Amino acid sequence: MFDKIDHIGVAVSDLEKTIKFYRDQIGLDFKGTEVVEEQKVKVAFFPVGESKMEFLEPTEQGSPVGKFIEKKGEGVHHLAFRVDNLEAKLEQLKAQGIELIDEKPRYGAGGARIAFLHPRSTGGILVELCER
Repeated sequence: MFDKIDHIGVAVSDLEKTIKFYRDQIGLDFKGTEVVEEQKVKVAFFPVGESKMEFLEPTEQGSPVGKFIEKKGEGVHHLAFRVDNLEAKLEQLKAQGIELIDEKPRYGAGGARIAFLHPRSTGGILVELCER
């Protein structure tokens, strides 16, 4: 079904402060940042074993991550699972009655193709499917 947890996305207000903490104080390996214009975020990557932590700073207040921080504060934004065939997985989940945010894949950080499942169908957790 799912290959593994690809990453955990964490919404933050100050990416530089977050990078300094996780790199300099916690000692995680920092692999750089990327701006994802379509998602209106700047992302910092920290690999942890076979998965990653992705810290997301909104580049615009009205962006989805900006709205998340405004409404709920900083914290875990989404859980991403790796899949082999994103289109097939979306079709399967839709046929099972899972509410999709994205019916078709879109571009995500790190060159991934992504799609989100609505938290109403996932026990309140924003779930991302990720194909690399």
